[in-house]
Amino acid sequence: MDTNVLNNLLVELKRGTQVLAVLSQLKVNQYGYSLLQALEDKGVLIEAGTLYPLMRRLESQGLLISEWDTTESRPRKYYRLSDDGLAIYQSLIREWHQMIKDMNRLFEEE
Repeated sequence: MDTNVLNNLLVELKRGTQVLAVLSQLKVNQYGYSLLQALEDKGVLIEAGTLYPLMRRLESQGLLISEWDTTESRPRKYYRLSDDGLAIYQSLIREWHQMIKDMNRLFEEE
């Protein structure tokens, strides 16, 4: 078995779930590090170098709203789902559940 091929396919598979994982945690305000921790606490590991560009992209697509909190000594940019982001997240969840059903049917045939 070629482990490079396997590793590349696993990276692709995980990349497809990262948006859904991130959106799932942004129903409440989160800053980057708190989001990384929340995901890690649930067993989802995303590197900071992947997360921050993803959040900027989701914000540019109108799925996230951000605001700076400057009340602490260290300013933090907080993100949360926009109304469109919530609607898209809910649609993605429905699609995710359907995909799981479809894939399980395929696997049951083995």
